[in-house]
Amino acid sequence: MSDTEQLPAWCPGDGWCSITATASLVGKKWHPVIIHRLLTRGPLGFNALQEEVDGISSKVLSESLDDLEEKQVVSRTIVSEKPVRVEYALTELGESLKPVVTALEDWGNEHLEPVDEEAASLV
Repeated sequence: MSDTEQLPAWCPGDGWCSITATASLVGKKWHPVIIHRLLTRGPLGFNALQEEVDGISSKVLSESLDDLEEKQVVSRTIVSEKPVRVEYALTELGESLKPVVTALEDWGNEHLEPVDEEAASLV
């Protein structure tokens, strides 16, 4: 790992620990999508991020951001006091997940059936 801060290992000595640690960051339903949007769009406010992550509720987005912030993947910055406006951005650790998220996206593009956008909008 580079100069970024390292996360504590809860399974030291086990050969699968690094896989489990990575999966805990990107294995939750919305985490990789949030990380992807912040990678591609840059820092975003809460409402803008919710628009970018189509289908996520405010509650789930808030909980996901709290979890990613606790795991040092996302930072939260207060941009203005009145009205209160916050901005979410990836930390250096979060930015280092780019190859992982890109690999997930590439695998999905290669192995999932193409979505018929017109049929999907009727559901």
